[in-house]
Amino acid sequence: MALEEKERLFCLFFSQTRDARSSAAKAGYGLKARKHGLALLERSDIKKEIERLDKKRKINRDEIITGYRQLAFGNISDAVRLAYSDDKPLLGTEKLDLFNVSEIKRSKGGGLEIKFFDRIKALEHLEQLCSVGDDECAHPFYKALENSAAKLRNDKLE
Repeated sequence: MALEEKERLFCLFFSQTRDARSSAAKAGYGLKARKHGLALLERSDIKKEIERLDKKRKINRDEIITGYRQLAFGNISDAVRLAYSDDKPLLGTEKLDLFNVSEIKRSKGGGLEIKFFDRIKALEHLEQLCSVGDDECAHPFYKALENSAAKLRNDKLE
């Protein structure tokens, strides 16, 4: 029996992220994404498709660089939106971009603590990857730093 479109999408997302809940949410399973994701992982046809995708897919250097760039320069606005939401669960949280979040905790007092991945470490890893190969991947970052420094100097002169 062939997999449905949602099931194929789940397999594809899961082979990339290894996160059943977010993979099911991205595939379109809605509010009960966690439940659907875990149920899908128990099926032998889903397991076989994920294995097939894993064999076919190799993480290459460009994907690693893209991941480190997202950690180093990624947007945190969705995490801020989550932190400042009221105590009711946010509808659509599965659509939030929380790639840069390493940990979320709710304190006993009801506050929400969000920890992010270390941007400096991501930049260091990015620099190491780029120094091994070509300098093109680090160049835009350094160019942006130069432009920012020039802008700051110009603002102070005015």
